[in-house]
Amino acid sequence: MEFEIANKKLKSRLFVGTGKLPSYEIIPEIYTNANVEVFTVSLRRVGPNTKHTKSILEYIPKDAIIMLNTSGATNYKEAVKIAQIGRELSNSNWVKVEIEKDLKYLFPDSIETLKACEELVKLGFDVFPYIYPDLGLAKELENIGVKAVMPLASPIGTNKGIGCEVLLKPIINEVKIPVIVDAGIGRPSHAAKAMEFGADAVLINTAIATSNNPVEMTKAFSKAVEAGRLAFDIGLLQEYEYANASSPLFDIIHGAE
Repeated sequence: MEFEIANKKLKSRLFVGTGKLPSYEIIPEIYTNANVEVFTVSLRRVGPNTKHTKSILEYIPKDAIIMLNTSGATNYKEAVKIAQIGRELSNSNWVKVEIEKDLKYLFPDSIETLKACEELVKLGFDVFPYIYPDLGLAKELENIGVKAVMPLASPIGTNKGIGCEVLLKPIINEVKIPVIVDAGIGRPSHAAKAMEFGADAVLINTAIATSNNPVEMTKAFSKAVEAGRLAFDIGLLQEYEYANASSPLFDIIHGAE
């Protein structure tokens, strides 16, 4: 299951967002019990004006990877500034570029995302853009030098699952950098499906954070991701239009006439 991304070898293909977690105290449990190695952190939750009395950075295990998240940015300049401040605070070079102007659907702004990625790659960041499932944009970002692309499965926080499989598959098939399916995955079966059709990893936030037991739900997602990826590596079987008998239809024992 080990795979490499941005020069890091990871055992888990499940990345977890921290934006909605009910408590930062459970982060070490998620790390230990579900083997999650990558946590996304929005810069806004590093500051003092939150419900939490301590910085989230104090709860993330030292061996885990912090992926800074520019969510809240409405243009590329804000995203670049957030990334720079986040790197100073966290000493992490990984940044998820998330830029939204529309606050109803939270769809990514492709033009501003492209500009931010160009700038952040020049500044030496390991860049992971959150995008529409758009093959042309994914290739453009690959050429710029981002470390992976993060196409949405459905709008953020909707739990609708893989709503655009026909758009995601071409990206997975055509780009050479890792593809991390992000947003809208609400059930472990959704994550397994993404892995079955070849995604390199998935990022989950709402489905874990708002569950009745985030730690146990993370474990469920972790197992689903492993199962889906294993099935992909083995090779999924062809579908058939008509029935295909499981037992041979010859040498059948007939009763006495």
